Amino acid sequence: MEIIENTEEKLVLKMEANESLANAIRRNIPEIPVLAIDEVEIFKNDSALYDEVLANRLGLIPLKTEKGMSEKTKVEFKLVKKGPCTVYAEDLKGNGEIVYGKIPITILGAEHKLELVATAKLSKGIEHAKAVPGLCYYRHILEVASSSKIDSIVQKSKGFIKAEKKGNKWICDLEEGDIEDIKAIDKTAISDSSEIFFVIESYGNMPAKDILLKAIKAFEENLDEFEEKIG
Repeated sequence: MEIIENTEEKLVLKMEANESLANAIRRNIPEIPVLAIDEVEIFKNDSALYDEVLANRLGLIPLKTEKGMSEKTKVEFKLVKKGPCTVYAEDLKGNGEIVYGKIPITILGAEHKLELVATAKLSKGIEHAKAVPGLCYYRHILEVASSSKIDSIVQKSKGFIKAEKKGNKWICDLEEGDIEDIKAIDKTAISDSSEIFFVIESYGNMPAKDILLKAIKAFEENLDEFEEKIG
C-alpha cells in the first residue's frame, strides 16, 4: 500500500485490488458518529422557507467533530438575525465549530427576522445523511496500450499519479474525457490493472485519515457483533 495524498480534506491510497475490502470500509463510513444539528426550536421565522425546510438545512451544515465527544455531548447554537440580509452558517453562535461559515441558510427581507436555538449531538449516517462525514470511492489504475495517437493523450493526462510506461503499455490514471478519447481510437486499448486507488474526501467534520480509521473500527465492531450472534 502506498499513500498518494494525505491532507485533512483528502486521503488517496494506492493498493492491491481488493474490491470486497474497499467496499466494506466504504459501507462502514455511515457508522461513524458525527456531530450534527438534531433539534431546532424556532421562535421567529419570517423567511420564505418553511420551518421544516429551514431545520433540514441547518442539519446539513458540517460541524467539527472533536475526539473527546461522546453520546452525552450536546452543543447549543443560537441565531438571531434581522433583514434585509442573507443568513449564513457563521451566524450560528455557540461552542461548536462551523466548518464552512459562508454556507447560505436563507434570505431575510426588510424588517424580517429569524430567531432560533439549535442543538447538535452525535449521530450516524445510517440514521440520516446529515451525519455522513465524507465521500469514499475507489477505482482501478489503468493499463493502456501504447500507440502514437494514444501516447499523446496519456502523457497529457492529469490523474493521481504520473503516467508510467512499462513495455508496450501505460500504467496511468485517466479522466473520463481521456478515456472516451482513447476508446474512440481503440475500444480495446484500456484495461484494469491489479491495483486500485482508494479515496476518502472529508466534508470537514474530521480529517480524511480519521474517517478511514474510524470506519475500520466500526467494521471491526460490526464483525464482532456478527460473530457473537452466530456463536
